[in-house]
Amino acid sequence: MKKISFTLAAAGMFVMGTTTASAAMLQEEAEASASFTQVLKEQFIQGGPAFMGIVLLCLILGLAVAIERIIYLNLATTNSTKLKQQVEDALASGGVEAAKEVCRNTKGPVASIYYQGLDRVDEGLESAEKAVVAYGGVQMGQLEKNVSWLSLFIAIAPMLGFMGTVIGMIAAFQKIAAVGNLSASLIAGDIQVALLTTVFGLITAIILQIFYNYIIAKIDSIVNDMEDSSIALIDMLAAHKK
Repeated sequence: MKKISFTLAAAGMFVMGTTTASAAMLQEEAEASASFTQVLKEQFIQGGPAFMGIVLLCLILGLAVAIERIIYLNLATTNSTKLKQQVEDALASGGVEAAKEVCRNTKGPVASIYYQGLDRVDEGLESAEKAVVAYGGVQMGQLEKNVSWLSLFIAIAPMLGFMGTVIGMIAAFQKIAAVGNLSASLIAGDIQVALLTTVFGLITAIILQIFYNYIIAKIDSIVNDMEDSSIALIDMLAAHKK
């Protein structure tokens, strides 16, 4: 019995020690996170409200555009292979109207292009092909909407940072010229502010550039899918007309 009690006590002490260690680690991580946030906030304030505020605005607006585009592009992505098969089956069983109904019930640019081609098929295959090409351009414009704003924010953010750096260096040299003595403590603050604006501008540009590259790759993928699907639709319409 004594041996069992000793074992249980040892196990309890081990569990308590492990729990205490885990709690200590969590507390340290929380303190480190809070410390990082505090340092980031202090550095941002030291950078000056003028340029740092504009850089922050670029980041917020750029992220808003990026998130909106990512949601739109994900909703625009469809299973074109499945849609093609459904349209082909509908054409074979119910004709053009049945195929148009399938397209009406499917979201995405590929289904819209299919619908426009099917809607013009009675005017001839050439008219349907022109409608597909024209509406494909319209859909491409919808996919690329607001992406130019994202590229603008990517370009402006580091420029603002560099401008803040130049202004900070000018202020530092003006102090040197006024005092007539090169002292590190005299100009250290201005140089620090100047470099902070550059750092935050570059960080903003890097974050937005990652989103921009993802969005462009997504658009290219959807556009390629639209082009392949358009060719497949014309082939299906040609076979149906025979």
